[in-house]
Amino acid sequence: MEYLQSLLKEIGLEPERARMFNLSAAMAGKFVEAAKEMTEKVTELGPNPLKSKMKDER
Repeated sequence: MEYLQSLLKEIGLEPERARMFNLSAAMAGKFVEAAKEMTEKVTELGPNPLKSKMKDER
């Protein structure tokens, strides 16, 4: 996971955009918590900054 986060940082994305959760099929409540947590984090970080850079280069 650290490798992925370092790659994201290297290309200009926030490393917090990727997280790993280990859950079993019996952990529905934890899955909902993790999904909400990631949704809140990505919303807080905003749109993908690389998309606007790509549009500017066109």
